[in-house]
Amino acid sequence: MANKQDINFLYEIGSLKNVERGWRQHLAMECATVPEHTMRVVWLALLIARGENQPIDEHKLIRMALVHDLAETRVSDLSYVQKVYATGKEDEAAHDLFENTSLMDFEDTLKEYESRASLEAKIVKDADNLDVDLEMKEFAERGSQLPGKWAESREKVKNEKLYTETAKKMWDQIKEADPADWHLTSNKWVKIPEAGR
Repeated sequence: MANKQDINFLYEIGSLKNVERGWRQHLAMECATVPEHTMRVVWLALLIARGENQPIDEHKLIRMALVHDLAETRVSDLSYVQKVYATGKEDEAAHDLFENTSLMDFEDTLKEYESRASLEAKIVKDADNLDVDLEMKEFAERGSQLPGKWAESREKVKNEKLYTETAKKMWDQIKEADPADWHLTSNKWVKIPEAGR
């Protein structure tokens, strides 16, 4: 049975939908919320893991992906400019977030993720980075010029920050992909030729 702090925890993580992503200041447009970002990171991490053809603990991987930005309920999401001047006490925030909940063991999961000591942690960090590139493509689709301005720095991320070969290959695929392809090839006019008659 859940205790009072478990219920408080649920309300707190629900508040993440109200936490602005730090880079929104620089984008001047709507971007994914922390929960939306986290959802895609979970799936990205699973795809990267399966592409690596190595023994990977998917349970641990999913736990890390779920927890990787959870402390932002307390420290917010600092942008790449803000991080030059401010540091969030994410480890302290995570400790306080999980304290006295039935999920206290997730604090260790977050510490392992932050250490990048395991393959699972490296994969989740790769997924965290690749989600930026997916969102950049979506911004370009909406007419933003910023993705072009970020192209050089994102190329640097691919070459210097990504840990896995699968993530590097996915980065190349993302650059070539059309963000609208999934619905342009799966709609009723393609799947049901007699639709609309």
